[in-house]
Amino acid sequence: MHTESSPSASVSYSISDLAKEFDLTTRAMRFYEDMGLLQPERTGPGGRNRVYSPRDRTRLRLTLRAKRLGLSLSEAKEIIDMYDSPRDTGMQLKKFLQVLGAHRLQLEERLADLQANLEEVMEHEAEARQLLDKLGGNEVS
Repeated sequence: MHTESSPSASVSYSISDLAKEFDLTTRAMRFYEDMGLLQPERTGPGGRNRVYSPRDRTRLRLTLRAKRLGLSLSEAKEIIDMYDSPRDTGMQLKKFLQVLGAHRLQLEERLADLQANLEEVMEHEAEARQLLDKLGGNEVS
């Protein structure tokens, strides 16, 4: 659908345009709409056709970036919604830092858990190799 007839004309996108551009399914697009992350205009019989604005495209891009950072969709929505409001930018940035800080702590905890798990696996590997050597030296890589 991607329409653009003149420099002053508004740009719009169909669900398939954005799904293809961002390598998503249309089902995922509808899910993001259900979550309130996207707010396409509804056209056609019964409002069955979705028409996405550049704002929706930007919100989708930010949503996917937030997901790559490991944020939940509700955290992403909260942050993205802040930028839609005319509130103080300083407060928006403080909230963003708060969410990112909490997420960083979760990641650090998971990393510490993974490191401990890896060390335990390595200890068991070493013990198993020693036992195997005592049994006759059969090699295992």
